[in-house]
Amino acid sequence: MSATRAVIDFILETTMDDFPERLLSEGRRCVTDGTGVILAGSTDACSRIVQDQIAVQGGNARATIIGPPDARAPASLAARANGTAGHAMDFDDTQLSNAPDRIFGLLTHPTVAPLAAGYAVAEREGATGAEFLEAFLIGFEVECKIAEAIDPRHYMEGFHSTATIGTLGACATAAKLAGLQADELAMAFGIAASLSAGIRLGFGTMTKPLHAGRAAENGILAVDLAARSFTAGHDALEAPWGFFRVFGGGFEPERLVGALGAPYTLLDPGVSVKPFPSGSLGHPSMAAMLELVTEHDLAPDDVAHITFRAGHNILNPLRYPVPRNELEAKFCIPFVLSSIVLRRRAGIREFHDDFVLSEEAADMMRRVTVQFDEEIDARGYDRMRSAIDVRLRDGTELYTEADTYPGGPERPLTREELHGKFRDCASLVMDDARIDGALDRLERVDELGHIDDLVDALSTAPTGAPAGVSA
Repeated sequence: MSATRAVIDFILETTMDDFPERLLSEGRRCVTDGTGVILAGSTDACSRIVQDQIAVQGGNARATIIGPPDARAPASLAARANGTAGHAMDFDDTQLSNAPDRIFGLLTHPTVAPLAAGYAVAEREGATGAEFLEAFLIGFEVECKIAEAIDPRHYMEGFHSTATIGTLGACATAAKLAGLQADELAMAFGIAASLSAGIRLGFGTMTKPLHAGRAAENGILAVDLAARSFTAGHDALEAPWGFFRVFGGGFEPERLVGALGAPYTLLDPGVSVKPFPSGSLGHPSMAAMLELVTEHDLAPDDVAHITFRAGHNILNPLRYPVPRNELEAKFCIPFVLSSIVLRRRAGIREFHDDFVLSEEAADMMRRVTVQFDEEIDARGYDRMRSAIDVRLRDGTELYTEADTYPGGPERPLTREELHGKFRDCASLVMDDARIDGALDRLERVDELGHIDDLVDALSTAPTGAPAGVSA
């Protein structure tokens, strides 16, 4: 069986009845986390620019832009806005790898594109909550298995897989909701493969979150065109000039054909729900630094110098030595470690220009040295390994190594921690009563008779006021 045909059959044949309860539970968690991150990201400058640009286009406004009150747009454009918002703070989940020859933490952000596409098309099509969750889980799995299968050169040579492969995941979700049949699905994936785009040059700029927005938008565009008999090349994934060959130089068929749902990536190896709104490759180091600071009750003035050591898999993506803005700070080791020392946290409010560009942060960053470590690099990229040496002003030397972190498969966020993250994110645009209502519906999304029951709960108008009316 061809790779493209395997994906088509999986989309057509998979239903909610095939999903074990644990998968449904994990899917609800991903939807909850992703929705909270969309709400927070909708306030970001890049999201507001995208929202403003969409507003002047008009069109058949059949889907909600989550975050701003009373904002609607055509489904594909709403997906662009919500996908951009979902990646704006780099707070969305990350796919883990099944194999040591894949780079741990560098596959995709698997929720954002299918979730943004799912919200828009489910609302347009009048889907139930169960249909929405079913389509999301299908798109999530398709995206993750394609990311596992493609040659890792895809990412290493500069493609941003959340953009490229995310387009295919969004296409799968949108196609399930729109009810495409086999021939239409083949065309949709051919179109989506041609629309896939995104390069890592955009990391640390507004273009990186736009990648996720465009992935969601283009996934819907591919489905809508295919439903109208638009044509594309067959065998979009494995053809000689198809997605795998052009974008990665090839793929391993056994990681896709026969692997879809066997097991589901969301269950094995699982997904990483981010504890910090920054590049995930820094999270083990940030968690380890926080443990040092807490265990030894370190004040900022206690720290004379920090030496951070890691391999290329960490240092290449987290490449900014000194951040010029909050976006670059998300990919800057000196800043994220400094934030932990200075505030014992690195949350939404730390990744703001006021703090990033402060003299307080600059002074601490000057005490951080980042070094390439050959020994750590030689141990492989199947873990996010690093080492941290801390020299205190009294001469004390502290040392820690890192390769696990809260939110990862070995230390998953508890329900309370996940809800705390959602509340922190949603508090930027919603009052407590609205947050309570949203969490209630998110936890039982597959019981909702209509996706509007959830979308309405995500209204950012204060309780007791009509949507769009300020408090």
